[in-house]
Amino acid sequence: MRFHIVKRDQLVWWKSWGVRILSVIVGLLVSALVTVVLTGDNPIQVFATMVDGAFGTERRLWTLGQGIAILLCISLAVTPAFKMRFWNIGAEGQALMGGFAAATCMLFLGDKMPTGILLCVIAVSSILAGAIWALIPAYFKARFGTNETLFTLMMNYIAIQIISFFVYKWSNPVGSGKIGVINPDTRAGWFPIIAGKTYLLNILIVAVLTIAMFIYLKYSKHGYEIAVVGESENTARYIGIDVKRVILRTMFLSGALCGITGFLLVCGTDHTITRETIAGRGFTAIMVSWLAKFNPIFMIITSFLLVFFEKGATQISTQFGLNDSFSEIITGIIIFFIIGSEFFLNYKLKRDEKKGVAK
Repeated sequence: MRFHIVKRDQLVWWKSWGVRILSVIVGLLVSALVTVVLTGDNPIQVFATMVDGAFGTERRLWTLGQGIAILLCISLAVTPAFKMRFWNIGAEGQALMGGFAAATCMLFLGDKMPTGILLCVIAVSSILAGAIWALIPAYFKARFGTNETLFTLMMNYIAIQIISFFVYKWSNPVGSGKIGVINPDTRAGWFPIIAGKTYLLNILIVAVLTIAMFIYLKYSKHGYEIAVVGESENTARYIGIDVKRVILRTMFLSGALCGITGFLLVCGTDHTITRETIAGRGFTAIMVSWLAKFNPIFMIITSFLLVFFEKGATQISTQFGLNDSFSEIITGIIIFFIIGSEFFLNYKLKRDEKKGVAK
């Protein structure tokens, strides 16, 4: 009796999410075992600390919501490109360039116009900066068939070095290598505080973008063309779709949303720019998008899980006096099981039964 791996028919959504939830539970159990072996601490207390780190206070709750919003925004950005099978690995750089445009406007236009108009100018600048940074590899892909994975990846390093150069050039105090908080006295270019909540506007903007992206991908003509190009470029050309135009248009949208992410981080969260502003979210967003099967609504759940484990693991390190490596171990174990569950969603083991040969 032998087994072989076969492709599984697509599961209904509640079954697929049941498998993912089960994978999280298994990951938590394995993490508990690792915790006992490595530290001797009570795993129940450790997990309670994880929950407390994410939900323990009102501030932590809003910080969790802010983290989910930023990760979700950049995940929305890469989704149209990935659904089109354009492997945009450059979200990190595109978001950085959007943040760079925002910081530049805050520094040089902060005292020249009212904050409301300034925020509009910053938003447009960030969107254009991210979109242009995405259009460069898109043009070469559409025109010359270049490898978009390597191209967009290398664009990240260029963006990081551009930010590093200008951060040092504009450093305050001179030579410190940091810009510091921009416009701390006038708060020019800062997001307004709504209902006493610092991050509420960030969350509301991303909520609107999530609904808009869901409608765009599922019900619009552009969304249909993205899906067709992703399935087969030859089929798309056969039915009259201009593939080059779809690539350029979709990457413009992807880069624009990355630019909005940089805008939210600089104007709504950090009020400064560094080479670490995006903090790897551009790569984490790829995992969020894939795990959610390019569905913006399901991406809310995957973003929540990843940010929750990150915040909770950090609290574990702080409260139990453990170094950051242990929190990363716990997070890594759980994410490993979440990603591993995708195998069982897409494939299954089928048993081969040998039949007797008639003589």
